[in-house]
Amino acid sequence: MAQLRCIVVTPEETAMEQESSFVVVPLFDGELGVAPGHSPLIGRLGFGELRLTASDGTKSRFYVDGGFVQVANDVVTVLTGKTVPASDLDVAVAEEQLAEAMKRPVNTDELLELRERAVLQARSQIRIAQR
Repeated sequence: MAQLRCIVVTPEETAMEQESSFVVVPLFDGELGVAPGHSPLIGRLGFGELRLTASDGTKSRFYVDGGFVQVANDVVTVLTGKTVPASDLDVAVAEEQLAEAMKRPVNTDELLELRERAVLQARSQIRIAQR
């Protein structure tokens, strides 16, 4: 059976490199499923869950904090600012981050954008941690 190679890179390190039979990445406007033989593409990531399925059916889940994805020649490369295994996410911590984000001032367009980003990040972490 054909396999994909999924590589996740952050500014600090290559966070993960794994063989998979199917990969789902969170795009900024939805999700993208990638199977072996997928046509090449580059996409913008949103805040959300990266899901990997190994050929034996084992599933891995990670939170990714935006970035870009490239698919080419059965290699899925994820460039993101931050990645966290889903099992390491804490609902209480994410809810606290959401509460703090909601308290941020929004008296300029830049501050509104920063607050919206923080809210989206916290909500995404909550959603992934609760699964």
